[in-house]
Amino acid sequence: MSPNTKQKGNTGQALLTALVADQHGDIFELGGYAAAGRAGSSLMVLDGAQTIFMPYGSELMYLPDRQPILFNIKKRKFETIEENPFKPGEPIFPVAVFNSPGYVISYTCAFKEKKTATYLPLFSYGAVGWEPGGFRSAAIMVDREKRQDLRRMKIEKVMDGIREMQRRMPDNRLRKHLEHCALDYGCPAAKNFFLGRYEAPLPTAGGCNARCLGCLSRQETAEVPVSQKRITFTPLPEEIADIALTHIHRVKRAIVSFGQGCEGDPLMAAHVIEQAIRKIRSKTHKGTIHMNTNGSKPKMLMRLIEAGLDSVRISMNSVRKPYYDAYFRPVGYSFSDVQKSIELSLAHERFVSINYLNCPGFTDSPEEFDALIGFLKQYPVHMIQWRNLNFDPLRYWQLMEKIGTCGPPVGMANLMEQIRSRFPQIRYGYFNPPKETFRPRQNRSPRVKQHQKVGRHV
Repeated sequence: MSPNTKQKGNTGQALLTALVADQHGDIFELGGYAAAGRAGSSLMVLDGAQTIFMPYGSELMYLPDRQPILFNIKKRKFETIEENPFKPGEPIFPVAVFNSPGYVISYTCAFKEKKTATYLPLFSYGAVGWEPGGFRSAAIMVDREKRQDLRRMKIEKVMDGIREMQRRMPDNRLRKHLEHCALDYGCPAAKNFFLGRYEAPLPTAGGCNARCLGCLSRQETAEVPVSQKRITFTPLPEEIADIALTHIHRVKRAIVSFGQGCEGDPLMAAHVIEQAIRKIRSKTHKGTIHMNTNGSKPKMLMRLIEAGLDSVRISMNSVRKPYYDAYFRPVGYSFSDVQKSIELSLAHERFVSINYLNCPGFTDSPEEFDALIGFLKQYPVHMIQWRNLNFDPLRYWQLMEKIGTCGPPVGMANLMEQIRSRFPQIRYGYFNPPKETFRPRQNRSPRVKQHQKVGRHV
């Protein structure tokens, strides 16, 4: 069959051609095969209805020690491919996409592990395919803001900002740390501080009371490589306040936030953060002071709210305790503490988001769907930040499946539409909003367009 032969999927649109990679990492189309996506144990043939053109700034990755699962167009069935059918003896590998911020994946890359496989690095692994117009990703836009658009982060301007902050705060250790984050790790939040826009990060805590499977900055073993090193010192309240006030004074609708990928949980450093918040608020009531946290210490969080914390985002992979515990592996706190933190934040009229870590097949299972509805009825949070779980999707699914059976997925797009219809007041997004936009408003569409509607699972 010619690679250019157009085949129609269940939605009536042309199937996407499968993408694979050779042993050198070179990516190419595989004629006669359509791209496949995975949601738990379910497989989906991808066409234009379940995909969008790959967002700018997304990255394609090939997955070593794994075999791609593809759809054989002629035989009309899924197959695990060990070698290039057109070049016998040449091994081929799956290709996944790591999408730009603001997009949540609807299907993961479909693959089978070899016996030699180890954990994948800490990224999300979305399904991707090819059509003549370009690469297409199984993803849903949840936030249009260009806060972390790489096209707006020219290194020349970042360097200008770094030099300016070196002049203003030559001895500030937190400024030096953010410089390291911006230049060595390419952290978009750190870059935004030096560019003088949006949200400035305030990493503070070196310790954490969770042992998250997907922790970006610290792992118990070398089996899962970390993305960045954790901060090695605790900034002084004055150092934190200087960074925050500098950002607030020069940025309209500025946000400064504790709880970054290069630290533990900020509630572990609440004694320092409380002093920093009070120093900031003694100088200005402008700007949004925000915290990303696991919500493990409600009493500590209450002290920060009293000091002037404006908003809080609580991270969760599930609203059900057994599944939460399996991923976060809490030490010295319980899921009930997380619930208490959400409850008290709402009671004290703070803006509350949940950082909902999604993995298709589990997140959109009927059981998690029903539990999420019950959770939102009990805890009327203001926003759901739909975020991708940066962890090996197959191994995550296998772990969740061991805890309890997950039914056939309802589809991420369908899940989001159903939640929106039941809770129209809840905002959808990806980024932390400034307090100028906190006023409750009727939610708009969660950006689930026709080309992202749910198809039939196989």
